[in-house]
Amino acid sequence: MLIAGKCHCGNIAFDLEWEGDPPEIPARACGCSFCIKHGGVWTSNPKARLAVAVGDAALVSKYAFGTRTATFHVCSRCGAVPLVTSEIANRLYAVVNVNVLENVDASWLRRAPVSFEGEDVESRLARRTRNWIADVRFVAGQNLTTPALRATPP
Repeated sequence: MLIAGKCHCGNIAFDLEWEGDPPEIPARACGCSFCIKHGGVWTSNPKARLAVAVGDAALVSKYAFGTRTATFHVCSRCGAVPLVTSEIANRLYAVVNVNVLENVDASWLRRAPVSFEGEDVESRLARRTRNWIADVRFVAGQNLTTPALRATPP
C-alpha cells in the first residue's frame, strides 16, 4: 500500500510503500520533551520504502539533540516534523510521524507510548538498524508517485 504524508504546508512530502492492505501501523508516542512538544508519534517498518521530496530546502531546519544520532526534519514554514533520519554505517534510516499521514484510517494505527531513557548509543543504533525504514531516498523536487503529495504553495 502506498501511504502519503506531508507537513502542513506541503514543503516536506513523502511516499511510503508499506506492506499490507490495509496495513497495521505501529504508532510510538515518544516520551522525550522534543516529541511531546512537537506531537511526534513515529512509525517505521524495515520492509517499507520511503521517498522524500522537499519543495524548498531553505525552509527545512534540521535539529539534533541528546546523542546527536538522529536528525529531525522540521518545516520552518509550518512547524511540522514529518520525519527523522539516522545515518548508520553509511546507510540512511528513517521514521515518519503518523500525524502527517494523509490516507491512513485511524483504526490502522496501533498507538503505544515508548521511552528510550537510559538506552546507550550502541543499543539505540542497533534498534534503529533493526526497526527503522532502511530504504530511504530523497528525490529531486516534487518527483513523488502520489500527485497529491507534491508540495503546494501556502
